[in-house]
Amino acid sequence: MLDLLQITNDVAFARRCDALEGMRLFVDLERLGKAERQAGRNTFISQHLVPDVGRIREAARRSRLMVRVNPLNPGSADEIEAVLSQGPDLLMLPMFHRAAEVREFAALVGGRVPFTTLLETAAALDSLAEWVDTPGLEEVYVGLNDLHLSLGHRFMFEALGQGLLDEVAAVVRGARLRFGFGGIARLDEGLLPGRDVLAEHLRLGSRAVILSRTFHRGDGGDAFEREVAALREVEAQLGRRPAGQVDGDRRRIAATIAAIAQGQPAPR
Repeated sequence: MLDLLQITNDVAFARRCDALEGMRLFVDLERLGKAERQAGRNTFISQHLVPDVGRIREAARRSRLMVRVNPLNPGSADEIEAVLSQGPDLLMLPMFHRAAEVREFAALVGGRVPFTTLLETAAALDSLAEWVDTPGLEEVYVGLNDLHLSLGHRFMFEALGQGLLDEVAAVVRGARLRFGFGGIARLDEGLLPGRDVLAEHLRLGSRAVILSRTFHRGDGGDAFEREVAALREVEAQLGRRPAGQVDGDRRRIAATIAAIAQGQPAPR
């Protein structure tokens, strides 16, 4: 079962998530440089604060709580100490480029909790073999939004269609770490439908995916729970595919991604 990662600082919503199996709650403190990188794009810029970590910690009775901190900066040591005092289960390091940054982050965390790296730059991709063995690292998560910008791609999922994520997944699994990538929309929504994204997660042995904002838009009632249940049902179905169907789906999805990319504007 995939970990479904839900970004929130809403305690009531966190409790609803916590009632579902296989959820991971996610407080997002990253702001440094993000608005500039993603200017003009309909992306999420968090307004979460360190005290939100403690509030969501109280709501997370069975779900793990992950906190994305800012990229390494002169204030990183203080930020990490403040976050750790709130009791998270896992930290995430975003927007790094070199193995030395991963090692420095690991030293600041000091083994007190495991951590995830958010691989979202071409340099981090190129240096994967140099940092994947860092002590304390539990998971490599590929952030497709920033990575596709760094690689000069037209469409967020091009790295998936081109097989780059197959290579990353092989290295990460070889290091006996968890692997995850991207975000997922509702099953039949998105340029690349969530159903196809889910199929590729299962093919690659992914263990985690971030739920997009479409899952908890204002449909009212128990829409969120129903959409998660539908995803879980399809996850089980896709997990039973024979090998030939898995490969056929891979080729079809790669062709779909290439066609979508061709219709997108060239990168600036």
